[in-house]
Amino acid sequence: MKILGIDPGMAIVGYSIIDVDGDNFSLITSGSIQTKKGMSDASRLYEIFQDMSVIVDKYKPDIASVEKLYFFRNQTTIIPVAEARGVIVMALEKHGIPVYEYTPMEVKQVLTGFGRADKKQVEQMVKIALGCQDLPKLDDTVDSIAIAICHTRKKLELAIK
Repeated sequence: MKILGIDPGMAIVGYSIIDVDGDNFSLITSGSIQTKKGMSDASRLYEIFQDMSVIVDKYKPDIASVEKLYFFRNQTTIIPVAEARGVIVMALEKHGIPVYEYTPMEVKQVLTGFGRADKKQVEQMVKIALGCQDLPKLDDTVDSIAIAICHTRKKLELAIK
């Protein structure tokens, strides 16, 4: 099963595609959609929508795992992130990709066993899950991998119950 993990944002959208076969994870691709600050919000959102559509067309994921919005400390960023998330979900819906949503705390809890784990702890668990030593440099991209892995573990958890 191919899972598209997405860490939404207006300036940077982290994405990754992992392939899951039982307990084995392999990273097919990862990267980011980056929009320029000087562009209008509408242009940036359209670019995110277009790029997300290209990713879905190219890699044909079975499902998408998207970070869910939660309380933000910075009130100036919540609306642009929500708008970016909206066009991402719309692109996935257009392509018939089922969407599952997880808060950052859920992702941390599932990967590390602690909902307030720091970035280094999450990165370490992503490395262990993928069986690799090197991860992408961009935090948003690593977060997208963690979000995708979270989905596989949540589904397994539900299947056991």
